Amino acid sequence: MSTKDEMPIRKIDHVRFFVGNARQSAYFYRNAYGFDVVAYAGLETKVKHEAGYVVQQGGITFVIMSPLRANHPDSSRLILHGDGVSDIALQVDNVRHAYNLAVERGAIGVVGPRAIEDQYGLYEYATIRAYGDTTHTFVNRDNYKGAFAPGFDPIDPSRYNPATYHPTGLLGIDHIVGNVEEGRMNEWVEFYRKVLGFEQLVSFDDQDISTEYSALMSKVVQSGRGKIKFPINEPAQGRRKSQIEEYIDFYGGAGVQHIAMATNDIVKTVRALKANDVSFLRVPRTYYEGLGDRIGGIKEDIDELAELGILVDRDDEGYMLQIFTKPVQDRPTLFFEIIQREGSKSFGKGNFKALFEAIEREQETRGTL
Repeated sequence: MSTKDEMPIRKIDHVRFFVGNARQSAYFYRNAYGFDVVAYAGLETKVKHEAGYVVQQGGITFVIMSPLRANHPDSSRLILHGDGVSDIALQVDNVRHAYNLAVERGAIGVVGPRAIEDQYGLYEYATIRAYGDTTHTFVNRDNYKGAFAPGFDPIDPSRYNPATYHPTGLLGIDHIVGNVEEGRMNEWVEFYRKVLGFEQLVSFDDQDISTEYSALMSKVVQSGRGKIKFPINEPAQGRRKSQIEEYIDFYGGAGVQHIAMATNDIVKTVRALKANDVSFLRVPRTYYEGLGDRIGGIKEDIDELAELGILVDRDDEGYMLQIFTKPVQDRPTLFFEIIQREGSKSFGKGNFKALFEAIEREQETRGTL
């Protein structure tokens, strides 16, 4: 494939959330997860149909938007999905080339290439459809120096006082997981391969990811430059409703299940998040019996990992530590993963059974297993 035909994706630019109340959600991500609120769009910035906040920590940017009126084109999302991820924006070298190439390869266009300008420069974007009603927006901000994009102003300190901002050590997005309907995982893997030039990294079947009651299958695709990883899950046949089926039922279709955020000190990060009242899934204490024998030497203290509920897995290249939050809204849909990699490029295969049994215990309390 010639360079001209390659999809020029650099990294995840931002993740756009569509929520019922952006101001309250920004407060949550700031006070619970330690994000800084850096920009605002709304009536005061001459944006008439929606309001939103840009929150950042490390290399992570979340854009949290809400409709201002019932006739907003995305208002129906809130009834169908509740709060959730509407768009994963991808930073590219050339928006027009990326969009045209994607459409030529079979993507459905939502917004054609556009360039908007203000006193801070030129911001270019275009949008295609992904699984469910999730989208990917191609973004180029090489010639834009503003707070985020036209329509967004730097945050007024009277709205969010920066003196009370406490970062939690989150550095970047490690991967973003999508749940799709049964039988459609391979279709979406092929979409990322054919349309966006991703490659399949790893595959897990229902033998790898199963418990006594439920199972799922997952494949991981990554961008050609290796900076973007998207695991895609689908439910597999089981005795009871799997977590993927539960998600699709409550979300109303395919969508983003969780976002994994990286740290270089997971113990410190999890302690800070717990102090901020973030709730995590717990595995039984028995998980930690013989853990040192199973995964070999690690620099962290196993008793401390057990106290916090942090999981460990190892592959040929090193080890990784991970922990998962409970859903961040009332519907059992979107949640977060905190991950620290010590050489490992895996996704915690050795933890799947313990983790999924923990999720099933939560499902049982909800009456949805």
